Amino acid sequence: MARKKICFVTAQPESNHSHKLMKGIFKQCEKYGLDVAVFASMINLDFYYTDYATGERNIYKLINVDKFDGVILDNINLTQSQVTDDIEHIYKSLCKSPDTPVIGIGTPYADIPTVKNKNEEVIREICRHMIEFHGCKDICILTGHKDNSEAEERLSIILDETKRHGLKVSDDHIIYGDFWYSSGEQLANDIADGKISKPDAIIAASDHMALGAIEMLTKLNIKVPDEIKVFGFDATMEASLDDISLTTIESNFAKCGADAVDELISKFSPETELDPYIPDAHKMIHIGMSCGCIPDISVTVNSLKSMLYFTTRNYTADIFNDNIDIGLLMESYIPEKLTSSQDPEELIKNIHDLSYIASPYEAFYLCLKDDWLDSDKDIAHGYPDDMHIAFISSYVKGDFDKYKNRIHFIASEMLPQMYEDREEPNAFYFTPLHFRDKALGYAVLQRKLKDVSKMNLVYRNWIRFINTALEMTRSKNRLSELSVLDKMTGLYNRRGMFERYEKMLENAKDTDKVFACVIDMDGLKYINDTYGHQEGDIGIIAVSKAASQVSDEDEICVRSGGDEFYIIGIGEYDEKTIERKTERFNAALKKLSDENGKQYPISASIGCSIAELDSELKIDDLLINADEQMYHNKLKRKMQRRR
Repeated sequence: MARKKICFVTAQPESNHSHKLMKGIFKQCEKYGLDVAVFASMINLDFYYTDYATGERNIYKLINVDKFDGVILDNINLTQSQVTDDIEHIYKSLCKSPDTPVIGIGTPYADIPTVKNKNEEVIREICRHMIEFHGCKDICILTGHKDNSEAEERLSIILDETKRHGLKVSDDHIIYGDFWYSSGEQLANDIADGKISKPDAIIAASDHMALGAIEMLTKLNIKVPDEIKVFGFDATMEASLDDISLTTIESNFAKCGADAVDELISKFSPETELDPYIPDAHKMIHIGMSCGCIPDISVTVNSLKSMLYFTTRNYTADIFNDNIDIGLLMESYIPEKLTSSQDPEELIKNIHDLSYIASPYEAFYLCLKDDWLDSDKDIAHGYPDDMHIAFISSYVKGDFDKYKNRIHFIASEMLPQMYEDREEPNAFYFTPLHFRDKALGYAVLQRKLKDVSKMNLVYRNWIRFINTALEMTRSKNRLSELSVLDKMTGLYNRRGMFERYEKMLENAKDTDKVFACVIDMDGLKYINDTYGHQEGDIGIIAVSKAASQVSDEDEICVRSGGDEFYIIGIGEYDEKTIERKTERFNAALKKLSDENGKQYPISASIGCSIAELDSELKIDDLLINADEQMYHNKLKRKMQRRR
C-alpha cells in the first residue's frame, strides 16, 4: 500500500527559513511514515529578472492537489513578494479540492487555517543568556517595522523577560528598524553620535540588523563585545561567518512546520496518536564572539563546509556521502561538458553521467515535455499533458543505474514513481527546468526523509547548468534540422536523407532488404499556370502529407526537390509491400484532395523498388529503379485517362 503524501509549497528552499521548516515537517512525517513532495521556486518570487522568475514560478502550476492527503503552504515566502499569482493559483486549486486539508504557515491568507510561528521560548532563552550569564543591565532593543506583527511580538517578549529580571528598558533604547543591515548601521551611528546613550548590550530581532550594528560599531572604533555586546535572532549562516561571529538563536520554524503536520494528521487521519515535536531552546543558541563567549566552532565549521571552494579534491567516497560543495561543482567543469553535447541524445547521457553532483540521493529524475525540442510549441505557463522521464539516476550503494527507455506519463501524475511502495518515507523535491520563461520540464530529487541534506547552492546551480545546456541543445538541434529538413513540407531534404540512411545502415541486419519509393506530383505545371504558384504549393504540401502518412516509423520520408518525394526503408520487405504502399498512398492522397475542395484534383504517380542489402548497393541506384517504375506508372495512367 502506497504511503500517504503531504505537499509542501515554499520558495528559496536553500534558505535558512525553508531548511528549518523542512526539518520539522520531515521529522514529523518520518514519525508517521508520510512521504513529502516539495514544490519550490529556487529564487525569491520578486526576483528582478522577471522572465527567469516566471520560469521558476511555473513549478507551482504542476501541483495536482488531488494526489495528496494534505498540503502545507509556506505563506511567509509565498506572500511576502508583490507577486501574488502563485498563491492565488494554489488557493483556487485547493478550493476545487475541498476534501484535501491545507495548513498555512506564519502569515494568514484567505480562509486557510494557519499555524503561527511561536518564538516566545527561544527569545526568552537568548534574553536569559544575555542577562543571567553576561549580567547585562542597560539593554537596547532593535526590532522591525512599527506595527509589524512579528516586530511587535518580539519586542513585547524581550521587554517582558527583562522585566522579569527586574530590569527596565528606557524608551530611547526601544528602536524600530526594518529587519535589514541598514537599521543596525543606523543604530551604531546614533550611539557613536550620542543621540542614543551607549548600552551594555544590543539585542536585535533579526541577525541582519545585529550584523549591521557590529560592522558599523567596529568601523566607529566601538569594540564588540568589550564595550557593547550584540545578540541576534534567526541563526543565519552569515551570523557564524562574520568577522565577529554573532551570538544568536534559531527561529522556531522547525516546531512550526512540525505542528502543521500534526494539524493535517488530525484532519485526514484522526485515529493517529499524535507525537508532538518538542524543541530544546537551550540547544538552539549559537554562541559567537559578539557576546564574549567562546564561539561554537561546530556551527562555524558546518557553515564553512557548505561554502568552501576547493580547486583540488581527494575524490573519495566520503565526498559523495555528504552534500557536494560548490568547489567540486565548479571545478568539475560541468557547464563545459553539458554545452559541448552535439545532439539531444548526447546531452541526456551527459546530464545522467554528471548527476552525481546532486548526491546523496535515492534517485534523480529528468522530466521533459515530449515536444521540448520544438521551439514552435514553447509555453510559459503550466505543462502539457504529454511528458516523459528522459532518465532516472538511482544512487544505491554508490552505483548509478541508468534507465535508457523513456517513461511517458501525463503531467497531472507529476511523477509516477512517487506512488510506488518504499520501505522508508521519502522526500521528492520538484524543481523547474526552463530557459527564461520557456518551460522545458522539471527535475525531481528523491531523498530519504531522515537524510539531513536539503536543497543548497550546489543543487540550484546544477539545475541552472542543465537549463542552459537544454536551451543550447535546442538551438543546435534547430539549426541541424534546418540543414536537413525541407522548409515547406518539414520532410527531410537530400542531405538529411543521406544522414538518416547511414544511421539506418548501422542498425541493419544481414537479412534486411532496402525499400525505395519515388513519388512525383501530377500536373504541377498546369496548376501553377492556371491557378497560380500558391495553389501549386498547396498541392505539393498535400502530396508530402500523404507520403508522410504512409511512411512507417522506421522509414525516411524525403522531399528530394520540386514536386518529387522519396520513401526509404531498411527491413523485412517483399513484393506485397509495394502493392500495399501504393494503395495506401493513393487512398491517403485522394482523401486529402477531397478535403481540400479545390477545382482541380491533386494526384501523384508512385514507383517502388526493393533490393537485397549488401555492401555494393547504392541508394541512388535503387532510387533510379524506383523512378523508372514511377515514370512507367505515370505514362500508364495518362494513357488510361485518354481512353
